[in-house]
Amino acid sequence: MKNSLSVQKVTVSYYRESDVLLIQVSEAKVDYAEEMGPIIVHFAKDGKPVLLEILDASEVISEVAKIGMKTKKPTPVELKT
Repeated sequence: MKNSLSVQKVTVSYYRESDVLLIQVSEAKVDYAEEMGPIIVHFAKDGKPVLLEILDASEVISEVAKIGMKTKKPTPVELKT
């Protein structure tokens, strides 16, 4: 059985002035976006994510890191909205 791995280019940008972290996971054209708490996910027409926009990024990442350091095994993190 042959395994194959498709690797896509991911671009990460942080804007200190506005405290926004952008994670671009696709080059596809954005069709619509949905806000999920402090995260806005931009989707292509086919429903696949194109861009993750994390508002108040320093606070969100700090909270996720605190939770991650307290757990001994991988645990899903729910962000408060």
